[in-house]
Amino acid sequence: MTPPPDKKLHVAIITSGGAGMFCGACMHDNTWTKAMMLQGAEATLVPTYTPIRVDEENMTGSPVFLGGINVYLNYRSRIWRALPRFLKHWLDTPWIINLATSFGVSNDAHELGALTVNLLEGEQGAEGVEIEELARFLGETLKPDVICLSNALLSGTIRTIKQHFKGPLFCILQGDDVFLEELGEPYRSRSLELIRSNVQQLDGVLVHSDYYRDFMSAYLDVPVDHFRKVLLGINLDGYDGTPETSIEEPFTIGFFARICKEKGLQNAVEAFKIFHERHPDSRLLVGGFLGKENEAWFRETTAPLDELQDAYRYWGSPASHEEKVDFYKSLSVLSVPTEYHEPKGIFVLEALANGVPVVQPAHGAFPELIEQTAGGLLVPPGDTLALVEAWERLYQDKDYRKQLAQQGYERVRQCFNSELMATESLQFFRDRLAAATPAENPR
Repeated sequence: MTPPPDKKLHVAIITSGGAGMFCGACMHDNTWTKAMMLQGAEATLVPTYTPIRVDEENMTGSPVFLGGINVYLNYRSRIWRALPRFLKHWLDTPWIINLATSFGVSNDAHELGALTVNLLEGEQGAEGVEIEELARFLGETLKPDVICLSNALLSGTIRTIKQHFKGPLFCILQGDDVFLEELGEPYRSRSLELIRSNVQQLDGVLVHSDYYRDFMSAYLDVPVDHFRKVLLGINLDGYDGTPETSIEEPFTIGFFARICKEKGLQNAVEAFKIFHERHPDSRLLVGGFLGKENEAWFRETTAPLDELQDAYRYWGSPASHEEKVDFYKSLSVLSVPTEYHEPKGIFVLEALANGVPVVQPAHGAFPELIEQTAGGLLVPPGDTLALVEAWERLYQDKDYRKQLAQQGYERVRQCFNSELMATESLQFFRDRLAAATPAENPR
């Protein structure tokens, strides 16, 4: 049943902190939460593992559950696990978790295989008390109408949550497979087995692209009709770049994503070496979070660019929304030639929102985004010369570059804003609540 007319629809989103880094999924969840609130709903963003780090107003509205320090110590020590909760609850304090992650706590999937399995085992693993605490908070204190997990790696909580919460429970998938595929065996296979079992208990699975719906349906062995595609949107506040800035000199190619192999920085570097030989006035700017586990790879990958001096710059990870916008506004074109097949591609929308056209590989969600926004070009994945030629087309034809930028700029504002994302998802939740039987949703 839907909430009474005088009661706001209340949605709880359970997100995962990124251990001190800007995480695309938690930034999406933060934007989504704020947008639903602005649409008149009640929305609560519940952080797990670590506090989230975002470049907008932080919308988290609860303590951190499944705090990373306690989760790790529970897994490592039976003695610690047996301690009364009040003796170790202080370790879930956000500043303590942030202090611990500042010393380089790794979120490398290769190192987290056994811990991942432990979390996916839910109440059968070492985190039963932590999961019970989250479930009681949701079902007995917060009492939302709808709950949405931010990723399938949280699916070990589903059984316990359902013991305390009788409303619809969903999960939105935002790139879970890239983490799972990096786990060593036997952890990858066991994790996938547990997730496939856990997600059968969901009331639905949400995605942002047709590509990811079809891929994850097969990957998780979940029927396609159990998926719902929801609009991807961004908060356009502060995005003040315009298509005119994309035609300013010098011609500047930008890469903006987490610095790692799957995001394809090596492909951008290889193409830029060729492009810069042909056009010495061009520049390459690289931005994005660089974790300790990727520092050596990054130095090796970008070493050939050192001799280019001012033609190449590593911008770093922008510390604020304003700094991120400044990065985009300095570009003529954005290219993130990923190896991984992206499920959403927020950086494409952000670039277009600032009047910057894009050139992307024709895989993952990119073909859908380019078709819907008309703001860029697609090239065959892994084809370095095709990427160079696409850049050259934009380099040589400023009018065409501005045309793509203008089309993308307008369509992102018309079709991919956070208000539309909130409106569409809230209507979906209301429809599902209205269709639920009283036994499924007694509130």
